Amino acid sequence: MEKKVKRYYDLKQKHKEIEQELSELRGEILSHCEEREVSEFEAGSYRVKLVLQERKEYDDSKLYQALPDSEVWRMISKADASKVASLVKLNVISEEKLKDTYSVKNVTLLQVEKK
Repeated sequence: MEKKVKRYYDLKQKHKEIEQELSELRGEILSHCEEREVSEFEAGSYRVKLVLQERKEYDDSKLYQALPDSEVWRMISKADASKVASLVKLNVISEEKLKDTYSVKNVTLLQVEKK
C-alpha cells in the first residue's frame, strides 16, 4: 500500500506542475493572440482557436428572491449556473425572473488541434 500512496503523491505533484505549466503556456498563447489581434492562427502542424464564451455568475441573495418558492431554491441549494439553466430549460423558472440575478462573465477558451 505504501507504494500506491507514494505513487499517488508523486502523480499529484506532477499534476500540479503540469497544471502550472499549462496555465503559463495558455497565458503566453493568449498574449500572442492579443498582441496580433487574432483569434485563430496556425503554428506548424497545429491550429489554435480562441472561443469567447459567456458565463452567468449568479448572486445568491438576488437569485433566492427571484425564485417562485423555497422548494426551487432547495433544488439548487446554491447558485450553480448549470442547475439554474436546467430549471429554465424545464420551465420551472423563467429567464425573465432571473434577469437581474446574475452578471455575465466573458471567458476565452483556448482550443489547440493537430492538423
